[in-house]
Amino acid sequence: MSDIGGIAADQLKSFVERIERLEEEKRGLQEDIKEVYAESKGAGFDNKIVRQIIRLRKMDKADRQEERAILELYCEALGDEL
Repeated sequence: MSDIGGIAADQLKSFVERIERLEEEKRGLQEDIKEVYAESKGAGFDNKIVRQIIRLRKMDKADRQEERAILELYCEALGDEL
C-alpha cells in the first residue's frame, strides 16, 4: 500500500494493528485484575475498600491529605464523625 487519497495507508494500518494488539492485552489484564479481586474477596477482604485503597495510593501524599481534610470538614459541617 502507499498513499491513498493523501493518507499513508501503511502507517495507518500499523497504528490500527498496534492499537488492536494493545486493546487485546488490556482485556487480558482486566481479566487478571478481576481474578485477583475474586481471590481477595475469597480471603475475606472487602473489595470496595481494597479499590478505595488502590485509588488513594495512586494519589500523591499532598492530594491524599487534602482529600481527607475536605472530607473531615464536610462531615463536621454535617455533624457526622468519621
